[in-house]
Amino acid sequence: MKEDLVERVLNIANHINRTHDTIRKTAKIYGYSKSTIHNDVSIKLKNIDFALYQRTKKVLDENFAEKHIRGGEATKKKYSKQDFKNIDEEKEQV
Repeated sequence: MKEDLVERVLNIANHINRTHDTIRKTAKIYGYSKSTIHNDVSIKLKNIDFALYQRTKKVLDENFAEKHIRGGEATKKKYSKQDFKNIDEEKEQV
């Protein structure tokens, strides 16, 4: 593999291990697609540094297990903001 590719994969994996960020958030930070980040940490990293791959996989598995909780919280937050907007609109109409 090219040196810059290896360096990118290691940087991304170290970032995920350090911050416990999701693949989506990491992709946004580094400016790559989610597919690229996932491919880097699940396939390429396995061939570059297996120990780092195992640590990264644990973090990604934790994120995956918590995904439904985060989604529920985001939905709750979204609709609670809308409720406040609706209340404000009703006050203005009165």
